[in-house]
This record gives sequence, structure tokens and C-alpha cells, in this order.
Amino acid sequence: MTMNTATSKPVDRATAEYGDVAGPGIVRFERLLPGPIERIWAYLTESDKRGKWFASGQMEPRVGGRVHLTFHNSKLSPHTEEIPEKYKKYEGAGFTGRITRYEEPRVLSYTWGGESGEEDSEVSFELTPQDGQVLLVLTHRRLADRKAMLSVSGGWHIHLDVLRDNLEGRKPRPFWSTFAGLEAEYEQRIEGGR
Repeated sequence: MTMNTATSKPVDRATAEYGDVAGPGIVRFERLLPGPIERIWAYLTESDKRGKWFASGQMEPRVGGRVHLTFHNSKLSPHTEEIPEKYKKYEGAGFTGRITRYEEPRVLSYTWGGESGEEDSEVSFELTPQDGQVLLVLTHRRLADRKAMLSVSGGWHIHLDVLRDNLEGRKPRPFWSTFAGLEAEYEQRIEGGR
């Protein structure tokens, strides 16, 4: 067991991989990753490295700077899988957000484009060195409703797993089939406000 820094409660590592509802419209994830911190920071801020686990695109490294993300989820794993019909429109899609915090190499936050006229949400990455490893805490705030929370939870979970695969030198897991399983899990986990 470790301690959840937000609540000072014990965290069971078997379930710590799942994101938690941290408040109204907020989901939070933790991952302990192989360091050093500068390496993890590069995977958050450099387009070529970020494109291996999440989305490529240019980032202006300053508060107020733009971050453009272009998603090619089908290219994140060497496993060939068909893109589920409901996600085909997102393959190759992207958006531009604004950096709200930039404290190299510890904190990066930026706005996340709302859909269908929704207000932008915000995603934050906080990095803390821990005995040669790095604790990454990802918090996605201002999510409009349960539907938005479900939408980002399975996505962040699989993207963080692919990040770990890359950092540990493993072949990234299949993206779409893993994501489908996580979507179903989060449907159950978030339903009760967990």
C-alpha cells in the first residue's frame, strides 16, 4: 500500500492504475514511471516522443502558448486492429489548446477543446521524482458531465499504459481492444461516483 497524496488515504496498487473521480467533473490518474524526470518531461512536451504514446503536434513552451494535438491512435501499437466505427472520425483529428502552467520539468497544464459548444476542460501533468522513478499525476478538470468523464477516462488510461510500455522498452499493447475493455470498466466504475 502507498498513500494517496490528495486524500492521505492508503492506495491499493492493484486498483491504483484506474483513474478516480477526484471531485465534480474531475478525473485523476497516477503512474510510477522509470525516470529520470527530464525523460518523462520530454515525453510530455516533445512532439516526436508524445506522438509515440498520445498525440503529436507542436507546443509553445510557455504559459499562454499553444499546444496542437493530432491523434493517430491506430499507430500507437504495432498490433493491427480495426478502428471502432464510433472513433473513426477522430483518427487524424486534432485540436489546439492553450498552456495554463509550464514549470519545467515538473508541471504542465493546458486547455482541452470542448465538443459541441462545451467549455474547454483542462488537463494537468505533475511530475515528482521518487527513488529513481517519477510519479506522474494526471488530472483532467472541468469535465462537463459523466459522459465527458467516461470519454476521457478510458482514453487516458490506455494512453498512460502505452507511455509506460514505451518507457520500459516493451512493445505497446493493442490500443483499440484494450480501450474497449477499459471503456466498459469505467462505465461501471464512474457510474457510482467512484
